[in-house]
Amino acid sequence: MEENCEIEFPAFPYKPYPIQMDFMKFLYKSLDKGGISMLESPTGTGKTLSIICSALQWLVDKKRQESTKGAGGNVQEKLGNEPCLDNDAENEPDWMRNFVPNKEPDSCEKKKRKEKKKYGFQSKEIRSEKENDEIIRDLFNRGEEEEVEVNLNYKDGKYVKVKVRVDEEDEEFLLEEYESEEESGGTLKRKNAGVNVCSSSDEEEEEGLGDEEEEVRLKIYFCSRTHSQLSQFIKELRKTTFASELMAVCLGSRKNLCINEEVVKLGTSTRINERCLELQKSKKNEASKTKKLGAGKRGHRTKASSGCPMLGSRKIEKEFKNEIIQLEPLDIEDLVRIGRSLGTCPYYGSRRMVPAADLVVLPYQSLLSKSSRESLGLSLKNNVIIIDEAHNLADTLISMYDAKVTLSQLNFLQSHLEGYFQRFRNLLGPGNRRYIQTLMVLTRALLKIQLDDGKVASHVDPLFGSGEIENAFVSSMAINEFLFALHIDNINLVKLLQYMKETNLIHKVSGYGDKVAVSQKGSTVEDGEAMNKEESAVSCFQALADMLFSLTNNDGDGRVLISRPRQTCHGQEGHIKYVMLTGEKIFSEIVNQAHAVILAGGTLQPIEETKERLFPSLQPDRLHFFSCGHIIPPENILPIVVKHGPSGQSFDFSYKLRSLSNMIEELGLLLCNLVTVVPEGVVVFFPSFDYEGKVYDAWKSSGILTRIMKKKRVFREPRKNTDVEAFLREYKETIDALSTTNPTSCNGAILFAVVGGKISEGINFSDGTGRCVIMIGLPYPSPSDIELIERVKHIEGLEETTSNQTPKSSVDGEHRNGDVQTGFHILRSCKGRGKEYYENLCMKAVNQSIGRAIRHINDYAAILLVDVRYASDPAKRSFSHSTGKLPQWIRSHLVTKAENYGEIHRLLHQFFKFHISKGSNQ
Repeated sequence: MEENCEIEFPAFPYKPYPIQMDFMKFLYKSLDKGGISMLESPTGTGKTLSIICSALQWLVDKKRQESTKGAGGNVQEKLGNEPCLDNDAENEPDWMRNFVPNKEPDSCEKKKRKEKKKYGFQSKEIRSEKENDEIIRDLFNRGEEEEVEVNLNYKDGKYVKVKVRVDEEDEEFLLEEYESEEESGGTLKRKNAGVNVCSSSDEEEEEGLGDEEEEVRLKIYFCSRTHSQLSQFIKELRKTTFASELMAVCLGSRKNLCINEEVVKLGTSTRINERCLELQKSKKNEASKTKKLGAGKRGHRTKASSGCPMLGSRKIEKEFKNEIIQLEPLDIEDLVRIGRSLGTCPYYGSRRMVPAADLVVLPYQSLLSKSSRESLGLSLKNNVIIIDEAHNLADTLISMYDAKVTLSQLNFLQSHLEGYFQRFRNLLGPGNRRYIQTLMVLTRALLKIQLDDGKVASHVDPLFGSGEIENAFVSSMAINEFLFALHIDNINLVKLLQYMKETNLIHKVSGYGDKVAVSQKGSTVEDGEAMNKEESAVSCFQALADMLFSLTNNDGDGRVLISRPRQTCHGQEGHIKYVMLTGEKIFSEIVNQAHAVILAGGTLQPIEETKERLFPSLQPDRLHFFSCGHIIPPENILPIVVKHGPSGQSFDFSYKLRSLSNMIEELGLLLCNLVTVVPEGVVVFFPSFDYEGKVYDAWKSSGILTRIMKKKRVFREPRKNTDVEAFLREYKETIDALSTTNPTSCNGAILFAVVGGKISEGINFSDGTGRCVIMIGLPYPSPSDIELIERVKHIEGLEETTSNQTPKSSVDGEHRNGDVQTGFHILRSCKGRGKEYYENLCMKAVNQSIGRAIRHINDYAAILLVDVRYASDPAKRSFSHSTGKLPQWIRSHLVTKAENYGEIHRLLHQFFKFHISKGSNQ
């Protein structure tokens, strides 16, 4: 490969700065080596453009090398010596791999059925619900079914079989006969088909895909967290020559890409996804019904059963594909616009382009979630993965594997299952009956543990007294502990989940339940209406399935949180949630397949935490790290630690002191002075929405807010993300309008934002919109968050284990949700990685927020860190923020010795006077 000096990047649209060249060369060489690389480049340094020009140049060079090898050359040989799998069964479509010829019934089948009668469950003894549940659980795992007298009538002194017919209108909801014996592996017994089709939602989606393109052997996947970040990537890509040289496709969610107005108006992602799949499923069912009617007969096609009008025309789908190929790379909005103009689905249209694409741009969920990758048909084998904004990758990754089922969902499911079983029990085969009964046992058990205080209390740590247990609305358990507490440890959840998937049980039971609700307009409808309007039977079943799947993880991989119902203004709330704690196994599935994985971001340090949580066993020579400074000159930034206010009051915004009236008043006086010296826009970051609201109300009552508004118009970050875009537009327009008026009057705007909110991540405050960024206190996450505390305890335990052992925390204590003091107790007992993780969460939030200001080489801004702890000695405090975790380009210029506000005011005055005069002279 070329030496460092020989690598060129002609596609870069401008003359790159030295740090950009260093970044691109390092990335290029990392792609050659393979493995995992972490590249840190501050926001505003052209990171995205550098990634594009380096990674795609490597891709072009690699393809050029392969073309010189001739037809016999193979990219796979260069990257991993993997054989070509084009003719392998692995590349066959699902319906071919699942194809099995029609079989005659097993010759032993009748014998087996006779033998199963020996268990003698035909007696008419009345058993309790608990005894019945125990028998069903036992039979389920022995692969046997109870011969309940559901198909027999007593006549003339003996039992006789009665042939039961199903109403034609209910026939579509009847499950097909199912075998689950060990030797059969779980199969449907179909009368009219020789294909074993899995009817999961993932495979239902394939209906919309049509003919696939030939898979390109080498491609790059670029993923980021937000829709706006992906659009920004496409915008930067268009600046390069790669826009016309390579095939790029942008993927998005149905919510962002759907153009069927009847579906879009449902609002939530869950409902939109469900309705999309329902329309495709109804189209399949209609086709099946048409075949059954035979020639000369026509079925009545309703609007609901006709499928989605945006799918079906292959001619229009090809027009969509051809238009995408001819145009420059398109973002989500472009795809929607073209889809609307042609009347075809951009969601499935973009998915069809993936196999032939050189570059795939997609959100985190689509790439990092295994189920999403499989649904989209993404192949990571020997390809390149670039993950942007990777500063919180570990927490983002494991959160995708959380699962939650609520009390209302379980009640809803129990009602649906009982109604379905009551209606079809005489028509179901023994296999179906046993599985449905087992599912009902599980649902009852999950309901019971939320309502049974004693069962939860028996697992609460002795650290708490009985009085405290009464208020312990949330309890935490390990997986095995939870299964034993529910007495469901002997149920094979893997077999049950396989059954739910293969029989399409979710849609059968949900469909029948919905039909009953519509026809009766009685109790079922009322139950449904009592739930959140976003819920549906399908989403409830999916929540249960996700929870059951989570319980198949290793015991130490996560924790089960049980929230007991309590009376609130919204009614009773209660849920069971599985919280994933380890991401190593999840991330290794990605790393082991890909040729190279690139983690990029503005602030990735400390990299040790990411390494320990995601790839602890990775050899050092397989991890490559790069970090660079900022492109701005040092005089364009003024970071200051503000220890005291104008009246001399020391600033300490720790949890115990931040709500004191004198602390809030001193902060207000500080802002009253700052708005007189800072031109244009000021952004103030508060630790939380609640604290911002408390401070705002106090300033409004004291008159401080009025003083601030005399110099700058006040904006407050909206809680709804959907309101942020219009809000920021008004903020910018206000600054542009007021900054040109008389500087002695109102001369700009001040924005009250929240750490962790929409504005703190992904929003740029360049030039006049962010001349000063103020961070109030150290935004540590709340110790009342039980999920956070469980993660801290888990990470603390990593220090005492090897990579092949189950982590066990040395930190004692069960945590009750909302109990701040218990959370502090657990945090203070952490001495190693758990403590480090908690501090890193704080400083990553600080770095993300203050990094919003400087966006280009000519930009300038002041950064104020308002809290005495930013300048104190880390050795003298229990929780050190460590200013050493600030980015180097800020840390190297940080002013920590200003002992009074007057000195700070003088520094700010000189700083802005210099840049204003500099700008007027240019």
